[in-house]
Parts: sequence; structure tokens; C-alpha cells
Amino acid sequence: MALDASALMAPVERGLRPFDELDRLLGGADLVVPGAVLAELDRLADGASEEARAARVGRDLAERCREVETNEENGDDALVALATAGEADYVVTTDRPLRDRLLAAGVTVVETRGRTRLEITDS
Repeated sequence: MALDASALMAPVERGLRPFDELDRLLGGADLVVPGAVLAELDRLADGASEEARAARVGRDLAERCREVETNEENGDDALVALATAGEADYVVTTDRPLRDRLLAAGVTVVETRGRTRLEITDS
């Protein structure tokens, strides 16, 4: 299961506890984060804005996941590449355009339901 920056930033931005919700939905899972997503979080983490604070929290949470490398420099592209190559059964995101792109590629998505819950979507 691969996580997007938006999912890792969700505790600050939405009050969502992604790891608790993933445990509720799927039990234990091998959680991965592409290096491109980590780089995105690092770029967003500078400053004093809420987004920067969310990115710092997301970067800390990403330490609970295994980093994987792809040939993609963009986080969204890296997630799509991982999932379509069969290296991630699910992608966790709160990003609607990424969600739509993944679903169009036949990838199962774990997305928000309301503000603080996750659900599995495959169509």
C-alpha cells in the first residue's frame, strides 16, 4: 500500500489519523512511500504556514513506512507507476485528481469519507 503526501498531511489538514484508519480497514499492511513523495513533503515543509506544518508532520509519519524509489520525479507519477506495475495494491490519497487518475488506470484507492474516515474505492 502506497501513501500520497496528502494522506500523510491529513492529520493536520483534516484531523484524519491515517494509520489508525488503515488498520481499521485492512489490518497490518506493508506501507510504502515513493522517494518523490518524500521530496514533495520536504519542499512543502519550509515556512510557518499550516501547509508547511502539515508537511513536517507528514514527513515524520512517513518514517513509519518503507521508502521506495521509482524513475518518476513527481509524487503523483511515482504513485501511478508503482501501482500500475503491481508494486502497490492500494494507493492512499485525499487528492481528487490523483484519485481519478488511479481509478482510470484500474488501481484501487483508499480515500477519505467525510473528513476523518477512509474507505476503499475501486471504481
